[in-house]
Parts: sequence; C-alpha cells; structure tokens
Amino acid sequence: MADKPIELVMLVDDNDTDNFISKRIIEITKFANEVEVKNSGKKALDYLRENENNEEKLPNLIFLDINMPIVDGFVFLYEFEKFNDLIKNKCKVIILSSSDNKRDIDKIVNNDHVIRFITKPLTESSLSEI
Repeated sequence: MADKPIELVMLVDDNDTDNFISKRIIEITKFANEVEVKNSGKKALDYLRENENNEEKLPNLIFLDINMPIVDGFVFLYEFEKFNDLIKNKCKVIILSSSDNKRDIDKIVNNDHVIRFITKPLTESSLSEI
C-alpha cells in the first residue's frame, strides 16, 4: 500500500452494491482520504464540469465501470478528452469492470487517460498494485 493515502477517489458505477464494496475496501485499507461515489457516467461528468477549476475537488483517481446505461465507460472517456488540462493531468482513470470482452478491454486500455484495468470486485490486493 502507498505510504500516503490518495486524497480523493471517485467511483463511477451504476451498481450500488459494487460501489458499496469498493468504497468499503478503499476505507478499510485507508487507500484514500475521501471517496466520491457517482452512480452514472453522466453524474460523474457533471461533477467534473462543476469542479473543473477547483483542483481540491478533483479526484486523483477515477475507478470507472465500462457497462452502464446511457453514458457508459467509452462515452465517459470520449467526453473526458474534452476537459481542460488540469482535469486530464490530475484525474487518472482506472477501469474497474466485470467485462471480459477482449475487444472492449483492448479498446479501453489503449486510451491515453486509462492507467490500468482491474476486474471486479476491487480488492486490497488490486489496490496495493496501483
């Protein structure tokens, strides 16, 4: 585990159970000081837009699910590309998904803003590898 916890992590997933589990793992391991949970890609994008000039409110890491209704992980990343450099440089994206579709995985891990792909559920072990 990192010597110092990450300041702010955002979970973006439409599954409340997955969000609950991920948030608890992050809290128990003291991986982050704060966890912001958004249950849709749209709400996550809205949050980033609202705080685009407030660096303290921007997450250091975004755990993003691929399969969500309306604004899925692909649409989120497409929209994320349009943000200012402050957001794109500060907010690193980690895909946290149960998808095992090789084409999806290849397409998403080749995105410049995605630093890692983790298969659900989030675990203490997967956090320690970040």
